[in-house]
Amino acid sequence: MPGVTPVLKPPPGACDCHIHVYDPAVHPTVLSATPGPAGADVVGYRRVQAQLGLQRAVVVQPNAYGIDNGVTLAAIAALGLASTRGVAVVRPGLGRAALDRLTAGGIRGARVHMLPGGILSWDEVEPLAAEIAEAGWHLQLQMDGRQLHEREALLRRLPGTLVIDHIGKFLEPVAPNHPGFRVLLRLLDSGRTYLKLAAPYEVSRAGPPLYTDVGMLAKAAIHHSPERMIWASNWPHVGIMDRPDEAALLDLLLDWAPEEHVRRRILVDNPARLYGFGVLAD
Repeated sequence: MPGVTPVLKPPPGACDCHIHVYDPAVHPTVLSATPGPAGADVVGYRRVQAQLGLQRAVVVQPNAYGIDNGVTLAAIAALGLASTRGVAVVRPGLGRAALDRLTAGGIRGARVHMLPGGILSWDEVEPLAAEIAEAGWHLQLQMDGRQLHEREALLRRLPGTLVIDHIGKFLEPVAPNHPGFRVLLRLLDSGRTYLKLAAPYEVSRAGPPLYTDVGMLAKAAIHHSPERMIWASNWPHVGIMDRPDEAALLDLLLDWAPEEHVRRRILVDNPARLYGFGVLAD
């Protein structure tokens, strides 16, 4: 259930750039996938969105639905296409007509999840990136950040825009001088990469409230490229036994980005540019 109101008061147009929506009554999850927790539907997220004072959201296709993006598209429509976008899971070779139909439904990116539960291989990443770049989509990547230096050449030659999930998702928190984190900063320097400030609780050893080990990396990345940062709640925190309060996650930005104009970039300006949100209605 949603908790207390955050201390941080988001500016108009603030966006939660990574949520998942589940509807098991209509769309059963695939095989052995982890199902969403109770209440992880549009109604549940509307409560969280109101609690946090956010106006925009990005619905990311859960691994549990494979390449059936129906629940994600329905959630975008229900939350409102003017204020909601989506990231789908598709395989290479889908075809431009199908990509255009997904674009019309609010999809602006394709997710590749290179951890257990993902369905695509590294061999599929390059052809997929080429296809979706022509449709104006970005590639959203989740992998163990400790291996980013092993994939740097591939990631640099991908066309279009790259979004790296979860502060790099270093499965064992590392120091800022780690080769993988240095690659992350170099990718940000390319001008074609964004970093999603989300889910520190998934990998932190220091724990709440500040997740200082992961927070150190978040602060370094924000300082390096504030124009390439976006924030997300990662609601509904699938697979997490002790689920965090979303208000506390939003308030992390008070520590990570103490300057108000930087937080506005992270919450409003950068997502608007990346996901193609228009001018906010009065």
